[in-house]
Amino acid sequence: MAEIVHLADRTPQVSAEDLLAGFHPSYRFGEVSFDTYIPDPSHPSQAEAVNRLREFAASISGRRGGSGGRSAGSGGGLFGFLKGGKSGGKAGKKGATSATGIYLDGGFGVGKTHLLASTWHAAPGPKAFGTFVEYTNLVGALSFRKTVDVLKEYTLVCIDEFELDDPGDTVLMSRLMRELADAGVKLVATSNTLPGSLGDGRFAAQDFKREIQVLAEQFDVVRVDGEDYRHRGLTAAPAPLEDDQLEAVRAERFPEAAVVSEDDFADLTANLTRVHPSRYRKLVEDVDVMVLHHVETISEQAMALRFVVLADRLYDKDVPVIASGVPFDQLFTEEMMGGGYQKKYFRTVSRMTALVREGQMGETGL
Repeated sequence: MAEIVHLADRTPQVSAEDLLAGFHPSYRFGEVSFDTYIPDPSHPSQAEAVNRLREFAASISGRRGGSGGRSAGSGGGLFGFLKGGKSGGKAGKKGATSATGIYLDGGFGVGKTHLLASTWHAAPGPKAFGTFVEYTNLVGALSFRKTVDVLKEYTLVCIDEFELDDPGDTVLMSRLMRELADAGVKLVATSNTLPGSLGDGRFAAQDFKREIQVLAEQFDVVRVDGEDYRHRGLTAAPAPLEDDQLEAVRAERFPEAAVVSEDDFADLTANLTRVHPSRYRKLVEDVDVMVLHHVETISEQAMALRFVVLADRLYDKDVPVIASGVPFDQLFTEEMMGGGYQKKYFRTVSRMTALVREGQMGETGL
């Protein structure tokens, strides 16, 4: 019998060590490679991106003291700094190569994270892989200087879902990327927005042109066009279930699930305001299936952005979702879907729809 847990009751604590241990591809992307990426022949930029990144990964040299398969959160590197030690290996020379980094630009669902994780797997270590918010959280946990000291010892830093939501992040990430590039660290990032347009529609980006330009200078842009693979060739998204159907569907679809989270949507979102987004991975780490009662349209921007992070963590872990209430294409208001964060919200709708399709229909994306 499954253990029923309530995420609304959880208040996970995450240490710096926990944060660092997570700097590797998630379960969903734990074994991907360039060979498992299936380019859409109608969009040649996908195959071109594979070739470009394959060459980029092959050009990366390992650092002394680093091992090929080590993630940023394993071995002596990052943890050595927490204990006051050196992380081994000297930083690369400034300006060692002309292409410090590659910036994958494209819409949601074209496989950018798959390509990013494939690059991580193909490159020698030590190396780090995390979302944009995880790097900003790392700075908060370690301090900016220690984060630089740690990451500059790595061969490769991969940054998924690169977006600038406020001026503080703009200044922070501009400094971080510049210092890592100067130390010879290779950078690969994914985003739905070209680097020169980061921050548009979110804050007065024109006041931070210098910082945004510094970020843009670190990367060569590689465009990845295409359709949302998560829904390519599948039936229409399932309608929400009636509330009294949820448990029966869960028991039928996932009889072997060990841990099932079951929450009223309002209770879950209320708890998200009490739990920092850096802890959401810990919040759902043991969950096999999510059951959500009475999903509602989110009308508050701060809550919407928190739910974006939760959706990413659920998608990373491939947690099927069974839900009642409004369908997930109505999760955000029309105003939000047309505003400055629309690309984040479209990604979340795409990912949550894929998880609901898996939970209620047994269908998965390609």
